[in-house]
Amino acid sequence: IAKCVTIAAASLELREGPVHAELRVNEQGPWMLEIAGRSIGGLCSTILEFGAGMCLEELILRQAIGEEITSIEREERASAVMMIPIPAAGMLRAVDGVEEALAVPLITGVEITAKLRHVLVPLPEGTSYLGFIFARGNSPVEVEAAIRRAYALLKFDIRREIPVLKSMVAALPR
Repeated sequence: IAKCVTIAAASLELREGPVHAELRVNEQGPWMLEIAGRSIGGLCSTILEFGAGMCLEELILRQAIGEEITSIEREERASAVMMIPIPAAGMLRAVDGVEEALAVPLITGVEITAKLRHVLVPLPEGTSYLGFIFARGNSPVEVEAAIRRAYALLKFDIRREIPVLKSMVAALPR
């Protein structure tokens, strides 16, 4: 993964400042989806902590103004965030299982950012997620397992037929 990101960053001549990279990883290896000279977006950065409690945004700003940074060491515990994908296009009617997902050991947060009764569009055409699951633990393996358990407990009621469109189509002359 690091080699793939390094090659992609070098091809764009990114040498200083934040680099945002998104990859998919499968049995053939990492596949670059996106790379840009910017920080991580949305709620994802809230899981990161550096030095003496410094957040990512503070670290970036200190580096940008040339302020001395004594440590960029992350906390030792493993942390992860899952961007909950939109499985199908449609209208979000309900979300269940958030409390159960929060009860999974190592889960530190579940944020559903998609709005009820709003139309959802999955990737690659869409640009958002249903929300985020956050976890911290002693090892990456246990943190990933916790996120997978929490995700399995979430249930999203997504109606593929949008009621307004359905009634409009029904009203059309035949």
